Parts: sequence; C-alpha cells; structure tokens
Amino acid sequence: MIVLGIETSCDETAAAIVNDKREVLSNVVLSQMDEHVVFGGVVPEIAARAHLEHIDKVILAALKDANLTFSDLDGVAATCGPGLIGGVMVGMMAAKAIAASHNIPFLGINHLEGHALTARLTDNVAFPYLMLLVSGGHTQILVAEKLGKYKRWGTTLDDAAGECFDKSAKLMGLPYPGGPQVEKTAYQCKNPENAVTRFPLPTPMKGRKNCDFSFSGLKTAVRNHVEKLPAGDLRQNDIIELSHAFQDKMADVLADRCGHAITRFKKEYGTKTNTPTLVVCGGVSANKTICGALGQLAEKHGMQLCAPPLSLSGDNGAMIAWAGLERLKEGQNDPLDFQARPRWPLDPNGPPRHGAGVKA
Repeated sequence: MIVLGIETSCDETAAAIVNDKREVLSNVVLSQMDEHVVFGGVVPEIAARAHLEHIDKVILAALKDANLTFSDLDGVAATCGPGLIGGVMVGMMAAKAIAASHNIPFLGINHLEGHALTARLTDNVAFPYLMLLVSGGHTQILVAEKLGKYKRWGTTLDDAAGECFDKSAKLMGLPYPGGPQVEKTAYQCKNPENAVTRFPLPTPMKGRKNCDFSFSGLKTAVRNHVEKLPAGDLRQNDIIELSHAFQDKMADVLADRCGHAITRFKKEYGTKTNTPTLVVCGGVSANKTICGALGQLAEKHGMQLCAPPLSLSGDNGAMIAWAGLERLKEGQNDPLDFQARPRWPLDPNGPPRHGAGVKA
C-alpha cells in the first residue's frame, strides 16, 4: 500500500510518499523562510500564494524521487487543518483533484495527528502511549489510545512553547525563526552555571499536580532581563548567556509537566502496554537540550523516549502520508466535499481550560 501525503498548513510546501513497510520513499519540503523572515513571522497571505505557486512541482518531485507515478498510488492524504486556512485549502484541493482524476481514496488529515503518529512510522510505537505535542501554537500532553482517539491531559493556558521561543528570540534580537536561533546561540555558552545565575528565570506551573502549561511569565522575565541590560545594542555574550538560561528553563518546565503526566500514565495505563513510551513530537522536539531532559526523565521512570528524526520533526508530508495510510488500512477515507478546518482539536471532548481558548 502506497500513499502520497501533502502538507501546506503553515510555511512549508511539502509532499512525501510512504508505504506500509514504514518506508519513506520520498520526502520533499520547500521552505518559504526567505519570504517571511523580513516580516519576523509567517504572513498568511504570502504563505498561501507561495503554496499555490509551488504545490504542483513539489508533488511531482515527490513522485520522481520515489520513482512512481500517480497510477502507483493507493490513496492521497492532505492536511485539512488546523492551520492557516488559505494554505490548508491549497494542499487539500490539490489532493482532492488527484483523488478524483485517478479514482483513488482521499483522506483529510488532522495536522496534529500527523505529528502524533510519526512515532509509529519511525519506531512502530504501540498504542497506548503518552505524548508531548509541541507544534506551532499547540503545547499539549495527550494519551494516544488508538488511531483517532486521544485524551488531552494538559494544554497551555497562554503562549505555546514554540511561540515563547520565537517571541523571546525576538526580544533578544535574534532572527526568525526563533527556536533554532536560540538553540544555536545557547550552545555557544562557555559558562552555563554563570548564565543561569546571572539570568534567573521562573519555572511556570512547577509543582502543580495537573499537566497544564504557562509560558507568558517566562517570556515576560526574558523581557525584563533584556530591559535591565546596558542601553544600546545587546552584547553578544549577553545574548548567548540569556539564550542558554532560557533554553535550560524551557527544558525544565516541559520535564516538570511531563513528570506529572508520566506518574498518571503509569497508574492508568501501566497494565495496558508492555513498553511504556513517552513520545515528543512537533517542531520543538528538534531541540536537543529539551530531548535530553525528557530522555533523562523517561529513563528515571522506566519509560522509553521516542522523538522523531530531524527530517520528520517539523512540518512534512511523510507524517501526513503515514496518517493517511494508517486510516486507509482501517478502511477509512473521506468524501471530496470534506471541509478544511482552521481549528481541529485532537480531543474534541477535552474540558475547557480558563485562558487557553482555541489552543485547548
């Protein structure tokens, strides 16, 4: 079984092909970073136009890399939300056109489920598993019980982790995208102990028994430190040490929240799995310091940590293709009038969280 996956939810135009042997036959990602960097963030209208301009050649490149044609496909999957609706529409309509013209199933995929299922593509992780989802505007802890069924245990009450990275990076004068820039800058720190002492930062929600997150206070603390530095251009060493302190604290926050979730997961699901696993997925999972902290946490609790390789941690078509393939194997597909969704929670029955809004 072979499925083409298309991803256009933000600022990457991506297409990939996977098969039921868990082989990624092609994985083409065209970044729009140069078009958005001047604005310091993604501009939805520019992103949608760029997707429209490049989607055809990206799909054809994925087929060429896999040495396949449309007639070899058993299905075509596309992100149908959540995301920037203009971009989502471009990828979804391209997939529908392929499905209609070649008489193959169409599968509308939740972008977040694509991230959630990547661990099953790369490591064949069995359900149920505990998951830290850190993608775009989402930072959540969920249990993946089975395909299409997720229970949300925690969510951010304000900013997401990725947003906090980007906004803090901007405060420090680092270019967009902020997450990779903070990590790159932090690794230049020659005196980590001095950095965290010089720039003390809060650990929001630490010690609370639930699994929710809050990052606005951490971002505000970064702003306060920046404002106390000498007037004028920030000195490079100040940026390096503050980046290290921020990244260290972010890892501490995520590990603290996941620690509570692990305790609960072992209690409620310990008898339902022989290999208890903590999966971290989404763009922030590419951060080595964060993955290192979560790896130590998982080992302490007798769990495995599964993080996707760098090529599959950000937005990509392979995760969408795999999610489509999993659904196709279960006999599922979607009609061609399936609608795009700017918001699409993995756990639609999750209780509301005060302050979380649509991020819940």
